Amino acid sequence: MVEFTFLALLLMVPLVYFVITVGQIQGGSFAVVGAADQAAKVYVAQPDAVTAQAAAEQAVALALSDFGHQADRASMTTACSPADCQAAGSTVTVTVSLSVPLPFIPFAEGLSATEVQASSSQLVGRYR
Repeated sequence: MVEFTFLALLLMVPLVYFVITVGQIQGGSFAVVGAADQAAKVYVAQPDAVTAQAAAEQAVALALSDFGHQADRASMTTACSPADCQAAGSTVTVTVSLSVPLPFIPFAEGLSATEVQASSSQLVGRYR
């Protein structure tokens, strides 16, 4: 009985931690996909580039907080083709990267389980 309890704890604790970590990574993946999609949609709906960048950053922060991730662990980049992001017919691509922290380790700020990344593209419409 003692051996079973010892081996069960020895094997089950790392397994449970692994499952929780994989769940955190999956949640981070869903978060960056939603954040990139919403940021691209918000970006093309704004009248100028400064307002569009601020609105997209706010959309990323909101989408990440919905999944329980901190916005300061994420970064967002915006690329436009052609260079004018507000011209009709331009393609705006927003890429969001998130460093997913290891669960239950509050003292290790620099450690992360992995970094997940997603991008989304939207066309700037002729009529806004």
